[in-house]
Amino acid sequence: MSAEIRYISKPHPLTGVTNSKLGIWCFLASEIMLFGGLFSAYILLRTGVPNWPHGSQILNVPLATLNTMLLITSSVTMVMSWASLAMHNFANYRRYMAATILLACGFLVVKSFEYGMKFEHHMFPSKNNFLGIYFTMTGLHVLHVIGGIIVNTYLLFPGSKMWKTNPEQFMGRVEAAGLYWHFVDLVWIFLFPTLYLL
Repeated sequence: MSAEIRYISKPHPLTGVTNSKLGIWCFLASEIMLFGGLFSAYILLRTGVPNWPHGSQILNVPLATLNTMLLITSSVTMVMSWASLAMHNFANYRRYMAATILLACGFLVVKSFEYGMKFEHHMFPSKNNFLGIYFTMTGLHVLHVIGGIIVNTYLLFPGSKMWKTNPEQFMGRVEAAGLYWHFVDLVWIFLFPTLYLL
């Protein structure tokens, strides 16, 4: 006897959303708690440590600004990829999803240059509290970017076969991936001013 998983494409009558959307929102809630704890630790360290260094004096603000622009643009292309599916334009979906992945890879390239410059100047996490929390928070964010690239690449290539068999469910998957990607971008929007500008 096979069990059918219900409310994959249709909203659940009690929650008003599909199971995948409810699942991604619950996952994102746990991620908010994870990053919230790190931001809280940063605030406690910053207010409790005398002569706390300013990020703008240590970190590369122009590179971080470039990365901010890359991620904001990737959020737009992610929305456009889903909107293309809603308009039944699969070719545009592929273009926008590929652009999202390329922008995310660009973010990683810029971040690798930034990390490389820190290591060349012997600025490691063990040097001080600021660098410790900087590498922890941005490193965790980089892992989330890599996760988003993997999911979006799957949805661009092998996962896109579902568009022919079940387009509604495929759109739900792209929407869930989009919610995750917007969260990743939003975390950077908080990281950038907190670490680099204040």
